Amino acid sequence: MSEELARLRRWEESGATWRVLVRTPESVEIALLTCDAGEEVDRLRSADPAVLAHVDARDEAE
Repeated sequence: MSEELARLRRWEESGATWRVLVRTPESVEIALLTCDAGEEVDRLRSADPAVLAHVDARDEAE
């Protein structure tokens, strides 16, 4: 598992959410949000195929 995907998975496993801000065929930019108020605390930008596959057609964490 790539470092970027591991970071996103840890974020999800901690109960926090995320939302796709920008998606291109080559990369994605994701806002990492708090689990309570949904406030943005960080961003993840990635061109890692594993991250792209993980977010696939979703626009936010389920």
